[in-house]
Amino acid sequence: MIAAIIAAGGSGERFGAPIPKALVHLGDRTLLEHALSALSAVVDEIVVTAPAGFEEQIRAMVGEEITVVTGGATRSGSVRAGLAVIKGAEFVLVHDAARALASRELAARVVASLKSGDVAVVPALPVIDTLQSVGADGYVVTAVDRSSLRRIQTPQGFTFSVLNEIHQGAHDATDDSTLALNAGYKVRVIAGEERALKITTQSDLATALSFINTGGAFSTGVGIDAHAFGEGRELWLAGLHWPDEVGVEGHSDGDVASHAICDALFAATGLGDLGSNFGISRPEYAGVSGLTLLKETYLLITSAGYSISHVSVQIIGNRPRIGSRRAEAIATLSQALGGAEVAILATTTDGMGLTGEGKGIAAIASALVTK
Repeated sequence: MIAAIIAAGGSGERFGAPIPKALVHLGDRTLLEHALSALSAVVDEIVVTAPAGFEEQIRAMVGEEITVVTGGATRSGSVRAGLAVIKGAEFVLVHDAARALASRELAARVVASLKSGDVAVVPALPVIDTLQSVGADGYVVTAVDRSSLRRIQTPQGFTFSVLNEIHQGAHDATDDSTLALNAGYKVRVIAGEERALKITTQSDLATALSFINTGGAFSTGVGIDAHAFGEGRELWLAGLHWPDEVGVEGHSDGDVASHAICDALFAATGLGDLGSNFGISRPEYAGVSGLTLLKETYLLITSAGYSISHVSVQIIGNRPRIGSRRAEAIATLSQALGGAEVAILATTTDGMGLTGEGKGIAAIASALVTK
């Protein structure tokens, strides 16, 4: 099992925000939501270390499948708080919410290096500026050879045993690879990426925005779908078959996650809705799979000149439990949408309404597209 700890306890003081930095918006989502989107496609369990007083707000944002704990006074203290609730993981990624745009591909490369036998892995970029050591009098003392220097990024990856060992006691460091190095472990360096910059100031936020703004105009849309359970029906959800679950009633396969995403994309592009494109007036779509509708929706919006920047879908219901198949579902939905970035969250309604009473299942999706 692969777990991830997202350190989200930064105060935002240097950023100039009255809220924790992880809750600052970049585009249509918070920094924390961007970070979650990338890691959720790669890991099986995520723990977020939240600033004291913001735990419930973050729990409401991320859903029940993600564990939220109170972070420590230091970054290392926050990582220790996250480690304390992780059980049974072989590898752990440690990531900063402030590096919100680090890609899922980067996280996957870190995991691949761990699986190949490394016990500590960090992404890094070369130093490209000239470096000089300056004395207290303000004059240059000497030039520094930059050829072997690197700018270290996150997510950083470790075997659970190594990460747990280096966090025993009250040791503190600006990152976990330094603790591993000080403990005598070899730290593998892999290629980082410019988009994994640390967002600390307003200027950093503007730079980060350039990575998600491809030059076209952004537009967003929201889609909602809900179906009641129906005996004798197979359950299809998020593009996957759930063989031990009761399915739902519907004109097609009743995949509420796929249908909500379709409507979100249609809303963002102004190309109608699920009913006008694939409704009961089109008998050829009776019983069709949600993945087929996603693929056809993708063709419609790309033919109209749109590109998908991100899709998020939150599944609402008492069952099935999404966590064990989250990565599989993300990969399936992403493939149907031409490789687009997809995030999946899950929650319940505490016994209220159709889903809370166990009578059905629902989904809410949002889409960010560019023209």
